Amino acid sequence: MRSLIAHGIDTVFGLPGIQLDHFFNALHDHGNEVRVLNARHEQGTAYMAFGWAQSTGRIGAYAVVPGPGILNTTAALSTAYGCSARVLALTGQIPSDTIGRGLGMLHEIPDQLGILERLTKHAARINHPTEAPRAVAEAFRQLRSGRPRPVALEVPMDILAMKAPVGEPILGEPDPAPALDPDQIEEAARILGGADRPMIFVGGGAYEAAEEIRELSAMLQAPVVSYQNGRGIVDEREPYALNHPAANEYWGDCDAALAIGCRMQVERTFWGLDDSVKVVHVDLDPTEINRVARPAVGIVADAAQAGRALIDAIARHNRKRTSRADELADLRARHQARAESIVGPQMAFLGALRRALPEDGFFVDEFTQVAYVARIGFPVYSPRTMVTPGYQGTLGYGYATSLGVQAANPDRPVLSVNGDGGFLFTASEIASAVHHKLPVVAVVFADGAYGNVLRMQKELHDGRVIGSQFTNPDFAKLAEAYGADGRRARTPDELEVQVREAFTARRPTVIEVPVGEMPEPWPVIRPAPSKPKRRE
Repeated sequence: MRSLIAHGIDTVFGLPGIQLDHFFNALHDHGNEVRVLNARHEQGTAYMAFGWAQSTGRIGAYAVVPGPGILNTTAALSTAYGCSARVLALTGQIPSDTIGRGLGMLHEIPDQLGILERLTKHAARINHPTEAPRAVAEAFRQLRSGRPRPVALEVPMDILAMKAPVGEPILGEPDPAPALDPDQIEEAARILGGADRPMIFVGGGAYEAAEEIRELSAMLQAPVVSYQNGRGIVDEREPYALNHPAANEYWGDCDAALAIGCRMQVERTFWGLDDSVKVVHVDLDPTEINRVARPAVGIVADAAQAGRALIDAIARHNRKRTSRADELADLRARHQARAESIVGPQMAFLGALRRALPEDGFFVDEFTQVAYVARIGFPVYSPRTMVTPGYQGTLGYGYATSLGVQAANPDRPVLSVNGDGGFLFTASEIASAVHHKLPVVAVVFADGAYGNVLRMQKELHDGRVIGSQFTNPDFAKLAEAYGADGRRARTPDELEVQVREAFTARRPTVIEVPVGEMPEPWPVIRPAPSKPKRRE
């Protein structure tokens, strides 16, 4: 506990249990320094830690019992891994002298540490109290060095009960960022500075480089593009922020691309790639540089440091440029109109939600028809204010995650946008929202089906509808049964009013929005490639 506090942990999301009794005793004894927010399901604790980490960039910590307890959190761990989030998983273990023997101890599973090693960047077991300071320090070194990803520590229950002198906490200092290669920076500057129609692509690895990215965009007259993670690095009301469909069209004539802290996987996989575009890829993870395709220049570096170096170097090579603001404004307007013509219902609801959500508010999405379209139809104004599960596509993660976002940002509004299918995965956490006074406003679009699956069954599989429809509760009454506010809205205008009133009330709220089948979003979200595929 002293080591966790020394590393800045002041909140732990957790559920107590016999293998963690002594750890929770320590939490109790340090109650003035660390608060404990419990949940109604282990998955809730881990999603909350994920929401804390994604919305702040800080480390989100959770603690659950071993075996089925830690297994219940693995969807959140995989989401944190996919989104490069700093999540610390703390779990117990069966007695140390029984590990690996298959005796059938309570919560015993085969090779728990091995399971955690495959879902995290680093996992370790503390085998004696004297190991705790160094083990915790190494966990935090891993969390703060290189590419952020989750880390796990397990401690057998008998070791947690032991007493021994352990000395003072050891601080896990992060590794230094990789040194910049000046030749690579110079080559990248020549490519970008000499390009006619450069573009900039950003992801979650660029959140701390927003200032540098805005400067690069202005120098190069280059639009800035993000898909899920990375939204809001450039305020999407600004002329040089392009949503994905508009950026796909611009990509057709792009001759140089700067990717910072992102995989650029969707663009190079679905938009097409040929020899007309030279890619400069900046990433702290060296394994990402060549994963999708080999770039013209690959720079392993911290995003902000590389961005600043590129600004200085491009100034020496930058061609004379005229403003592209009007061109990009026209492009944005055409694609906005196209989206409204194809997915009008979703766009109307998103417009209402954007108007109702204050500028500093958080939007936590889900895998649902309205939130799919939010990837291209919900403007994001600042970094980390749109929280998504990225490529993991973790159905049902959203509501519990939004509670972690709210706990980390108590004075800012948090909006959770759900479908009826995913919402019930963690709807029991309404009780946690009430218990901990977390005033998240959750909107539930209710169509009585896993809508995307139902559409595919009808249209792609000759009407073989199976397992995709269900019966809902009355979500407003469900909320009220937990002690939260329950509301209902049927139109975008009604929804805007209800969301505004709910934010003013500052109480946990669920707003049910009954809807029918909605138009398919994928033709808008994933338009046809604008470049031919590379021919090998």
